[in-house]
Amino acid sequence: MPGVRQVRPILPLWAAVLVAVAAGFILDLAYPSVGWWPLAFLGVGLSLVALVGRSLWGSALVGFVFGITFYLIHIVWLNRYLGVIPWFALAGAATIYVTLGSVLITLAYRWMPRAWPGRWPQLIATPLLIAALWTLREFVTGSWPYSGFPWARVAMSQSESPLAHLTSWVGISGLSFLMVAFTAMLIEWLRARGWRDLRTAAPFAALGVILLLVPQFPTTPAGTFTVGSVQGNGPSGYFDPRARNDVLNAQVLASSELFGDEMDLMLWPEGGIDSDPTANSTTAQVLDAVSDAAGAPLLVNAATERDGLIFNTSMLWIGGEGVQQYHDKAHPVPFGEYVPDRWFYELLVPDLVGLIQREYAPGTNQPYVEVDGVGIGLAICFDVIYDDVIEAGARDGAQVYMFQTNNADFRGTDENLQQLAFARMRAIETGRSVVNISTVGTSQVIAPDGTTIDALPADTAGAMLTEVPLRTGLTPAMLVGTVITNVIVLAGLVGLIAAGIFARATSRRDEAPASGGEVGASSG
Repeated sequence: MPGVRQVRPILPLWAAVLVAVAAGFILDLAYPSVGWWPLAFLGVGLSLVALVGRSLWGSALVGFVFGITFYLIHIVWLNRYLGVIPWFALAGAATIYVTLGSVLITLAYRWMPRAWPGRWPQLIATPLLIAALWTLREFVTGSWPYSGFPWARVAMSQSESPLAHLTSWVGISGLSFLMVAFTAMLIEWLRARGWRDLRTAAPFAALGVILLLVPQFPTTPAGTFTVGSVQGNGPSGYFDPRARNDVLNAQVLASSELFGDEMDLMLWPEGGIDSDPTANSTTAQVLDAVSDAAGAPLLVNAATERDGLIFNTSMLWIGGEGVQQYHDKAHPVPFGEYVPDRWFYELLVPDLVGLIQREYAPGTNQPYVEVDGVGIGLAICFDVIYDDVIEAGARDGAQVYMFQTNNADFRGTDENLQQLAFARMRAIETGRSVVNISTVGTSQVIAPDGTTIDALPADTAGAMLTEVPLRTGLTPAMLVGTVITNVIVLAGLVGLIAAGIFARATSRRDEAPASGGEVGASSG
């Protein structure tokens, strides 16, 4: 096509497949436990280079290899107790989205030069579309089916990096978009041999300055709140041998370190109670005694039953008064806390499905409680990865967040560190302190800027007494909320469709003069 650069593969297919394997491995190294955050750009960049100029089937192959390599390594912790079937099933499901997203990115690389030929569209518009499509893929992976699995968004690799502060402005999806856009801009600049005209480096250089130098959005100090958080290190895993109330007793024993100290609240982790205190009078009496000894309300968690439904419930408990406020987990974990379409999966893996006896229902109440006028945002275990839960707490007036989790089934793996990275990013994104307490660790108190205030190591019973900073004021990420994500996703869809339409129209227009000239010559 005259005047339009044809998009040729940078790599032959065999090399692209090998590069995709390397990209998946390198991208995982950017996340905890290794946490070499700059490698996220290299991993993303290699995955994009492997897609340039590919056929659709070639891009599907490359995307599949990249996705399965990354996810099998990244969530290998799922295999520790549950075996290879859930591990391969979840990695495979996520890889389907990576595969489809890779095809869309290849189409963008194919259509954009034809739709809008020229230097600057290729240096700016194409990378922005690639980044929007990457974010679209992350969005769909984290939304569907069964509430999705938004675990491995590329932005989450940056919890310890200087880029994390951007989440306070644009949120997690916004940071993913900017990271991929920067990487794609650099690739296009290199493909265009931009070093021959350094002015062409302006787009990615400007974006690099934004990534590195924009400070965290400031929130307003609002005093402090003293929290006693307790990691009992009891036998709280599915497969841990235990007697009745072993977990409760472990929490009580670890809490005793704080009895006599002044605090505003005592915090226990998810699953820190073996039975429903609203239905078991003995458990209720124990909680009354602990609350009285601590001289403060308890924020505890247990499975509760109401109206014939079972919930994963966080409860604000006051000695002698019982439950004052509560929140039910919004996103129970499929195949962990309930089995969707149980009849179907029992046909496939009846033994594994049989392990999940309870069917937790999703909660509809707000992830928020209030203690003496202090608003506390909540997220129970994996709910920390869902934007809507965090945003709901912020809108309700949370001045601090408290995340309760149970990592006992993943002892000694990267899972608890990856989840802790989510907690750290949420602190920065919201401009709020986070108290992240686990049954077995690692537990931390995290300041609004992401620094660690206090910590308990894994596999250790203990308690922290921490004066936690409070904040008010909404960051732009919380104020705008999911609008940023929706705009990026919609822009990706509309941009790709428009590129396809304009590319086709341009091809027809370029072919028309040649056809017309042949007819005119023959008639003349």
